[in-house]
Amino acid sequence: MTKYVRVRSQPGDRFVEFDFAIGDPTLFVELVMPVTAFERFCRAQGAVAMTAAQTAEVDAQMEKWRYGEGTLMAQNQNRSANNNNSELGN
Repeated sequence: MTKYVRVRSQPGDRFVEFDFAIGDPTLFVELVMPVTAFERFCRAQGAVAMTAAQTAEVDAQMEKWRYGEGTLMAQNQNRSANNNNSELGN
């Protein structure tokens, strides 16, 4: 099975915060390691970076679990996101 990583920390950070998944990118654990340990971990696991489509799917799943679908919270979240996009000119 393919093993995936998604780095969530910024380049140059002391520790690497990342998601690690086996087989299904939407099922992952969050891990934190020093940079050299992260590099060794990825080599040992043969991990590949998630694609943009996979990260978008993970984000959509997280939104669904966090706010639900068709709920008042989901509607408020969507309204808030739309207002933020309008303020940014998107």
